[in-house]
Amino acid sequence: QVQLVESGGGLVQAGDSLRLSCAASGLTFSRYAMGWFRQAPGNEREFVAAISWESGTTYYADSVKGRFTISRDNAKNTVYLQMNRLKPEDTAIYYCAADRSYITRVAERYDFWGQGTQVTVSS
Repeated sequence: QVQLVESGGGLVQAGDSLRLSCAASGLTFSRYAMGWFRQAPGNEREFVAAISWESGTTYYADSVKGRFTISRDNAKNTVYLQMNRLKPEDTAIYYCAADRSYITRVAERYDFWGQGTQVTVSS
């Protein structure tokens, strides 16, 4: 059974940093692209970042480019999202997801999803 478990969310002030982690089990992690998505109350789920199998390619949403960094450790079956210079508009539930393709921004392409971790940024 595939499990993706996010951690690292919390309440921070604008300008602070957080690092989210997503631990995967039940799949061959190194064969999956990994992505981070977020959903704020009243909003649709939106793409944040994605990373290819071997970390050679990364994608970012324009809203987080230059502030967020996605990385992965295939030996630990874990993907990370380093979030710097956080803004109130980054407040959302953050989800990690796994996809069998090389890399994609498209949520519908992802095969497995975690339960999410709340990130709240106060002004």
